[in-house]
Amino acid sequence: MASHFKVVAGNSNRPLAEAICNHLSIPLAKASVRRFADMEVFVEIQENVRGQDVFIIQSTSFPTNDHLMELLIITDALRRSSARRITAVIPYFGYARQDRRASGRTPISAKLVSNLITHAGVDRVLTLDLHAGQIQGFFDIPTDNLFGAPLMARDIKDRLEWKNAMVVSPDVGGVVRARALAKRIDAPLAIVDKRRDRPGESEVMNIIGSVEGRSCILIDDIVDSGGTLVNAADALLEQGAKEVFAYITHGVLSGGAVARIASSKLKELVITDSIMPTEAVKVARNIRVISIAGLMGEAIERTASETSVSSLFD
Repeated sequence: MASHFKVVAGNSNRPLAEAICNHLSIPLAKASVRRFADMEVFVEIQENVRGQDVFIIQSTSFPTNDHLMELLIITDALRRSSARRITAVIPYFGYARQDRRASGRTPISAKLVSNLITHAGVDRVLTLDLHAGQIQGFFDIPTDNLFGAPLMARDIKDRLEWKNAMVVSPDVGGVVRARALAKRIDAPLAIVDKRRDRPGESEVMNIIGSVEGRSCILIDDIVDSGGTLVNAADALLEQGAKEVFAYITHGVLSGGAVARIASSKLKELVITDSIMPTEAVKVARNIRVISIAGLMGEAIERTASETSVSSLFD
């Protein structure tokens, strides 16, 4: 049994934290993370962590600000309890889409959040499929960005007619991610190119690549409203695709996204449990959740034992 480190969890995704601990064959460390009557966060670490290597499992998903504050306060509690090293395991990194100034007089919130986490006392960060790779550089501490592509590739090979598959990036910006998956399953690559020919006209989706008769697999890091995904699936089917699947790492699925996907022509949306699935997601007819517990657990074990994390993806 691994006993040279401990795992603490906030409230953002307890089932994932428990699954990671099951993978590691260790108990989840005892800690109380609760709210006072005025909704302030209070944390109590309920076992000795002095001199220990401690990993905090906490996605900063909805409600983002609450879960971020939990992470910061858990970190402070561990630091004041004399933990030797604190690693924030953030499967879904909220504010990642605010990685640049969209216009004048706007913040770079991802950088601010990185600063907050660092100054709270975190020594290292483990995260998964960051929306923008440059966010790694926002931290002044070691940051490992894990990739979901190997997990998705295994699932595709186990469940789909992958020899007839074509990997599709839903936009030009996601080509690098899509190419990585296509290489793993030895499939060709297509791109959905969204453009407006004239101001005020509706967006047109042009497909770069021949998808006729193919089982198309859309790949992306985040599905939020689901609109882009649904429209891309429609465009692929109009171009003769046999069927359309989507593999997305982070299922934000805000607003009416679940209903939108359930009524769409997508054969299946596959997401990970980086964000705790809602009941609506669990019962949706065409949404399936695969677990990252093994991947995150292995990365934690390697970090604790000072062995290579990047070799997980060789």
